[in-house]
Amino acid sequence: MSRIEKKFKSLDRPALVNFITAGDPDHQTSLEAFKALAGAGADIIELGMPFTDPTADGSAIQKASERALAAGANMKQTLSMVRDFRAEDQETPIVLMGYYNPIFAYGLEAFSKDASEAGVDGLIIVDLPPEEDAPMQAALKGQDIDLIRLITPVTDKARLTTLLQGASGFLYYVSITGVTGTASADINALTPHVQEIKSQTDLPVVIGFGIKTPEDVKEMAQIGDGVVVGSAIVNILQSGGVEAVKGLVSDLSSAIRSL
Repeated sequence: MSRIEKKFKSLDRPALVNFITAGDPDHQTSLEAFKALAGAGADIIELGMPFTDPTADGSAIQKASERALAAGANMKQTLSMVRDFRAEDQETPIVLMGYYNPIFAYGLEAFSKDASEAGVDGLIIVDLPPEEDAPMQAALKGQDIDLIRLITPVTDKARLTTLLQGASGFLYYVSITGVTGTASADINALTPHVQEIKSQTDLPVVIGFGIKTPEDVKEMAQIGDGVVVGSAIVNILQSGGVEAVKGLVSDLSSAIRSL
């Protein structure tokens, strides 16, 4: 059983999933924030792979990638962060999230092997559709890394069937038709679609994009098996540092644990 599956099975409530960008604003600060997330209450951590053209992301994560790259971040450093995290924490699931280009440039086989050895549990590749992911799936085979698919409010039944084929770990439900950190999600609009997805799969459905506050988390946790907060954490790390991140994640954790 993977760390991701164990985590969902061990919880009697929805999971809190938190995101930071690897190397933002620099390697050491990012590593400190990364290690602090689980202690502050994150159940699963998404670590963003810095990229020059993060087209699905709003300004907060775009700027985080820019800061990280300017500070020298690269894929080897990202995997090094995972190894450093695993030296202290063998239980918290880690999901790398980002775009295909850096993985392709690294080499699919080499990336999959190195990521598995570092302790990565899941992979979200925003711009890699299922029709084109056979090489990635082949490279991941035997590496115990889940390939997590994105589902959006405009995903219809036919498309959902395609997306569920080869998906594992959990499903990431993009709650808005837009980029990260912008509009807020509307639970009334999302509920029927999330219910439809759950009727088609046993995989947990985790809701992300447009979720920023403890109140947002409590609301979306009513319909999801997990809730993602990313841009708000990226912003507070930039403005207030690691201690501010701990405070926000603690508040988010208290909200989801109060259900």
